[in-house]
Amino acid sequence: MRWDVFTWAAVALLLFAAEALAPGAFMLWLGFAAAAVFLLVWLLPVELPLLLQAGAFVVFSFASILVYRRWFRAREPRSDQPALNRRSAALVGRVVVLAEPIVDGRGRVQIADAYWDVVGPDLPAGSHVRITGGDAMTLQVEPAAHTGA
Repeated sequence: MRWDVFTWAAVALLLFAAEALAPGAFMLWLGFAAAAVFLLVWLLPVELPLLLQAGAFVVFSFASILVYRRWFRAREPRSDQPALNRRSAALVGRVVVLAEPIVDGRGRVQIADAYWDVVGPDLPAGSHVRITGGDAMTLQVEPAAHTGA
């Protein structure tokens, strides 16, 4: 057998093994691309230049990833709780009390046992604010009318 046939078979197997060790469905598609190049160089009676083989791998990689993004990823079930792992997004709309005043646009609130940095208009401690957005551990807030509840 030729060196290129063994090389592409080894690359495909290594990519499949990498996917098995660290699953994320990305190496899988590159492994399919390497397997396609393996089949191409194995079945063709002439030896393809290395540059053409690498180009075929790039094209097959893009094609397989495109198939994944368009076909498989689009058909994944949607979560009934899309903000589950995005805590700041799950807090949007909630009214909380400022633990520390907002001075120069920055302050803090306590939600359960966690303190969050907030950005918004300057307000004194104890003011009620509504969470309007968030980014990582910083929440955007606006003044909220106290509902008495």
